[in-house]
Amino acid sequence: MSELLSVEELHVSFESDEGTARAVRGVSFSVAPQKTLGIVGESGCGKSVSALTTLRLIPQPPGRIGPGSIRFGQKDILTLPESQMRAIRGKDISMIFQDPMTSLNPVYTCGSQIEEVLRLHKGATKAEAEEQAIEMLEKVGIPDGRRSYQSFPHQMSGGMRQRVMIAMALCCNPQLLIADEPTTALDVTVQAKILDLLQQLQESLEMSMIIISHDLGIVSDLAHEILVMYAGEAAEQAPAEELFRSPLHPYTQALLQTIPSLAGKKGRLTVIPGEVPNPLHIPDGCPFHPRCPKVMERCKTEHPPLYRAGTSHPVRCFLYD
Repeated sequence: MSELLSVEELHVSFESDEGTARAVRGVSFSVAPQKTLGIVGESGCGKSVSALTTLRLIPQPPGRIGPGSIRFGQKDILTLPESQMRAIRGKDISMIFQDPMTSLNPVYTCGSQIEEVLRLHKGATKAEAEEQAIEMLEKVGIPDGRRSYQSFPHQMSGGMRQRVMIAMALCCNPQLLIADEPTTALDVTVQAKILDLLQQLQESLEMSMIIISHDLGIVSDLAHEILVMYAGEAAEQAPAEELFRSPLHPYTQALLQTIPSLAGKKGRLTVIPGEVPNPLHIPDGCPFHPRCPKVMERCKTEHPPLYRAGTSHPVRCFLYD
């Protein structure tokens, strides 16, 4: 099966007065048609930067993209002129951003913001765009789409605003949807409804999806493949079922242990000691070694490659050398 999106050895860095921050370091992944890739890791691991680079939304400067390649179908994203990228954004590739309150313009109604996307990318008239926007609002589960069309973002709950963002992202039937922390700041019951909605819409629209989260539990039911990122690079990548059945990297194992479970042990939640390294000061050797319970001496000085031979799936750890 040919890949819809293919990212190879992508590097992204940012220049500042303090030095060069290496946000993404040689990451590779692909998304097949009608499949979902989950990208997981703590805040600061490079997940969102990888996604924003796919749409070429990294400001340059201070950002710098490359080396590496991003191919969408037959198109090389990194070499396309900006006019062609504007045509792709929102139409062929759409993105749901983390915070719908700051992503939606507070001075325009929710309906008018969806209408703008339809008129820009589909050439719809104002009347056509209005009807399609109302239809889309109702498709994402917002009751009384005509009334909601006239509502401003501050008049809607967090869950409803997130549904508006989903409606805006999907109104042009994109081939690929990128959902960056789509359930941030939502309560648990609303989270479940949003995830169910995304799964239903993916099946009905036959689109591919990238879902970004710090929580493996969030992506467990949606993703076919999971990429675990740490300090800007791939720690491990595997089919979802295989990753949950046999996680190889100590970081992946630690992430799985942090998932709350009603059937689990009572008491405090498991935490991973320490924090993700600053991209300005990534430690020598394996970037996870200061926090790793299985650290060896070589981990402190040698950078592990991505091992493929002898393991069931790619993993960046000397345990599998």
